[in-house]
Amino acid sequence: MSSAPLKRCFREPIPEIFEAARNLDAAVTAHLGGDRTLAAELFVRANNPLIWEWTDSIWGKKSRFVSVTKTHGAIAKAKVPLRMPTSDLRQQLLKRDGYHCRFCGLPVIRPEIRRRIVKAYPREVPWGRTNYSQHAAFQAMWAQYDHVVPHSHGGTNDADNLVVTCAPCNYGKMAYTIEQLGLLDPRLSEPVASSSWDGLERFR
Repeated sequence: MSSAPLKRCFREPIPEIFEAARNLDAAVTAHLGGDRTLAAELFVRANNPLIWEWTDSIWGKKSRFVSVTKTHGAIAKAKVPLRMPTSDLRQQLLKRDGYHCRFCGLPVIRPEIRRRIVKAYPREVPWGRTNYSQHAAFQAMWAQYDHVVPHSHGGTNDADNLVVTCAPCNYGKMAYTIEQLGLLDPRLSEPVASSSWDGLERFR
């Protein structure tokens, strides 16, 4: 009996997310050009409920896209203390991975940039305390940093064990191994090369 083929990610991104990314990029360009009316319109346009449904289908409870295969034997104990990436290391990872999720390929945005935009456009870019009250595109494209080999399975904090991910892929993966989830090792694929996406870092 053959095993199921490994997947690149839990669920392929829907086209609406990439369309939203283009709208967000255009909104920042409009903002920098002094056209706040157009920027506001584009931020609103990017808040597509279909994107929220895609995100929730992965990180939501009882997701049909995330299945875990139980492993036998003891889990390897962590050999080093868990450490989140420093600011310098996060910048290094984002530059290396081109501001894209290494699993599904989504363009991502740092939370620091999102907070700047929310402050400037609080009505157009809502960010409440619940998932339901957060801007769909910024939620899906929320930059995270994942230990490919989880810390609980002996993974290190080194850059070669860390990849940039979107929030849905990171929360879908949780502390499971890629083997348990039937996922391909994202480090075996080249990062998405894109000269047109800067993670909206130019927003001021």
